[in-house]
Amino acid sequence: MGKAQDKLVDGLYGLGWAGVKKLPEPAAVALGRKIADTAWKRRGKSVLRLESNLARVVPDATPERLRELSHAGMRSYMRYWMESFRLPAMDPTRFGEDVQLKDEHLLREALATGRGVIAALPHLANWDLAGAWVTGHLGVPFTTVAERLKPESLYDRFVAYRESLGMEVLPHNGGASFGTLARRLRSGGLICLVADRDLSASGVEVDFFGSRARMPAGPALLAQQTGAVLLPVTLYYGDTPKMYGRFHPEVEVPEQGTRTEKTAVMTQAVADAFASGIAEHPEDWHMLQRLWLDDLEERP
Repeated sequence: MGKAQDKLVDGLYGLGWAGVKKLPEPAAVALGRKIADTAWKRRGKSVLRLESNLARVVPDATPERLRELSHAGMRSYMRYWMESFRLPAMDPTRFGEDVQLKDEHLLREALATGRGVIAALPHLANWDLAGAWVTGHLGVPFTTVAERLKPESLYDRFVAYRESLGMEVLPHNGGASFGTLARRLRSGGLICLVADRDLSASGVEVDFFGSRARMPAGPALLAQQTGAVLLPVTLYYGDTPKMYGRFHPEVEVPEQGTRTEKTAVMTQAVADAFASGIAEHPEDWHMLQRLWLDDLEERP
């Protein structure tokens, strides 16, 4: 991406943050739907990839059903962006009403142990809104990791935006961020990690909807190294502006096995929790990229 294109992309995102958050909520909802419908009708690469991914999640779906799901999926994806642009301007007292997570007691009880908590989430519904619920409604600060985006000014906007919601944001730079996350956990803190896609060499292979995929080792490794509680979390949308979800039971460290074996077992357990939430609400899974290993192979 050249400097001129970098500047254009950054300007468009800046316009989104500056403009959408000033719109009345019904207008933002309508705008998001219009953008989603236009993108879906164009049948671009992202829409086709979303449909391909959904075909694995709902293997018995007809082509017509897949098109319905991808259409709903694009609307859900744009709802995420419209909400995220507006989050800094929203009244934090709304989060307790608009976000309802089942088994919230699992998080509260885990935090009370002082062991630290790792909340692992897939790309379901709005994970930023869930973060705002944690800081604004529960009053609990947390740390997360953000991938470095291009251009750099766009990454800075994302960081500033999330920090305005009360999050500590670390760059995704390997060992340095891992060490900081471990320190936060040892002090009894909360970290939240989006953890359903990792195409790096360090990703852990899991069975996901019947095929192999890679997911990050970080959550399992941090739990082993620090003794923190690992809680998978899945989300889904209801009627605007409601979002729902649940905390899944703790993924415990196996008593037997090597570090690598324990990491594989724990990461598979996280993947299984993710799969249960995605299967129940596939239209809210915003996976518009390649995920499964056999989709990454060169094909004639």
